[in-house]
Amino acid sequence: MKFALMIFETKESRRRIQADRDAYRTAYETWIGQIAATGKLVGGEAFDTEHTGPVTVRKTSDGATQVTEAAAYRGEETLGGWFVLEVADREEAVELARGLPTPETIEIRPILESA
Repeated sequence: MKFALMIFETKESRRRIQADRDAYRTAYETWIGQIAATGKLVGGEAFDTEHTGPVTVRKTSDGATQVTEAAAYRGEETLGGWFVLEVADREEAVELARGLPTPETIEIRPILESA
């Protein structure tokens, strides 16, 4: 089964990360490297959350297009990146996500695979 792990940052997690970026990067890369070494990492990317903000494109009820310089869903958390894992089940995805040694939040979603 494939699952997406979406990494969310908060103001507090960004503050903690920026306080010691080298230690953060080492811990993060070690965690994802261990997952990759098991062959369970399918792919993923980190987003640039420090230099460029997101743009949202929405269709309105009348069919017009609305473009805003903001995240689609506003709140304290910012989507910082994502990974796709291929694992046995949801519990394994949760267990791997629990191993993240840095202060972000992870949302796990199953990926709909075509038949």
